Amino acid sequence: MSKNASILIAGVGGQGTVLASKILGLVATKAGLDVKQSEIHGMSQRGGSVVTHVRFGEKVYSPLVAKGTADIIMAFEELEALRYLPYLKKDGLMIVNQQQMLPMPVITGAAQYPEGPVEEMTGRGIRVKAINASAIGREKGDARAANVVLLGILANELSFPKEYWTEALEESLKPKLLAMNLAAFKAGQEI
Repeated sequence: MSKNASILIAGVGGQGTVLASKILGLVATKAGLDVKQSEIHGMSQRGGSVVTHVRFGEKVYSPLVAKGTADIIMAFEELEALRYLPYLKKDGLMIVNQQQMLPMPVITGAAQYPEGPVEEMTGRGIRVKAINASAIGREKGDARAANVVLLGILANELSFPKEYWTEALEESLKPKLLAMNLAAFKAGQEI
């Protein structure tokens, strides 16, 4: 990928969407790039949608990723992948945590969760890397490390030195959580 990138990170409140965007922004800053970020919170405290826009390059003027321009979307949940799919550019990459968190309309019976979101995207010819990052995070010590597992997958798509990722994780996480998250990040890179 070139030095210029537009990345959308989508999830549900409490999944670490904002932390993931902070880490990505730090990595790009360490590379000497101009970084712009924006966060949009729905009812995040109640499990609502949260999306962050991260753009970096030689010079970036807007923090927002326009529809159809995201190089990569990193979705922490399958429905969020579908929700933000219109933002992905034609040859972009969708990185998806194969997890389903039922929104309130589905829980109350007012709506149905779509069947096979990952299969639907691949059926449309979209490049998808889907993995159960929550299960890998759980293996490494905590299912909430799914965001860092996904960052490991993302790191393989970007050309930043490994030490930038390690430094950004060290700067962003509490010391007691660092070893577990470094292991989760490495597991993502190995996928």
